[in-house]
Amino acid sequence: MNKTQTGAVVCIGECMVELARGPDGRFGQSFGGDTFNTAVYLARCGVPVSYATALGDDPYSAGILDLARAEGVGCDLIHIAPGRMPGLYLIETTAAGERTFHYWRDRSPAREVFDGPVQNPAADKVAAAMRSAMLVIFSGITLSLYGEAALDRFAEAIGAAKAGGVRIAMDGNYRPRGWGADTKRARRVMERFWRLADIGLPTFDDEVALWGDASAHATIERLTAFGVGEIAVKQGAEGALCWIAKDDVDPVLVPIPARVMPVDTSAAGDSFNAAYLAARLQGADIGSAALAGHRLAGIVIQHRGAIAPHAATKAALSGR
Repeated sequence: MNKTQTGAVVCIGECMVELARGPDGRFGQSFGGDTFNTAVYLARCGVPVSYATALGDDPYSAGILDLARAEGVGCDLIHIAPGRMPGLYLIETTAAGERTFHYWRDRSPAREVFDGPVQNPAADKVAAAMRSAMLVIFSGITLSLYGEAALDRFAEAIGAAKAGGVRIAMDGNYRPRGWGADTKRARRVMERFWRLADIGLPTFDDEVALWGDASAHATIERLTAFGVGEIAVKQGAEGALCWIAKDDVDPVLVPIPARVMPVDTSAAGDSFNAAYLAARLQGADIGSAALAGHRLAGIVIQHRGAIAPHAATKAALSGR
């Protein structure tokens, strides 16, 4: 699918050049970014999806477009900025597979999707696609890219989509460096957009880092107070704590089906999000959806880099 389709999921954010260190100490080059990873895995789950971002006219941007098309991710919402290049990130992993990211992205054109004049054709195109989507997903990293005027325009676009019945999903994904260590601004912006979200997909460690939550239950209580009606708090090997307002029951812990030794935890949460949302869109309850998320994430973390090989994820998705 190379064009936006009415009823598609629209993922919004940034895709970058990825350098991941291998076991021999050398770096392998690929591409990734949290919401882009989710878009790829949604497509592998059979969900029509388009990605909204901005890239340059360089060979690496062309490589990102080639990857998106090969994965079945719609590219009609990707704006090409002449003379620009995408950002870059480097992944370092510990012996236990835990990752650390280092970014070079200050001039990334993805920062400018909602910037510019009041009449911005690229921003207007994304906003229109959001209004005709079945679901829109973005993250805290998406929000960290934008200045205040762009955040206002993005919030307006989300509000218009939501008013038309489009479901809004948000992953908290908090990276302090992306906010210039300005915790107060990060909290203010995050709260503003949590209040627009229908579905919350936070990672507990991120919520601890930004909000100091004492438990996953505390995360659910805070997001519930913001008006989020469906929440799955990802806790890595401890499973996911899930809650949905319409069921009027206590949060339910959905454990992982089996413990695995991670090679690289990059995109664990992103792939969980994709399988969870795909299952929910196909009518699964939140427990079954979280289990689907665990299964896909368990495969992804056994491979280096954000995008695992097709052959690896095929087994996890074969039952869909």
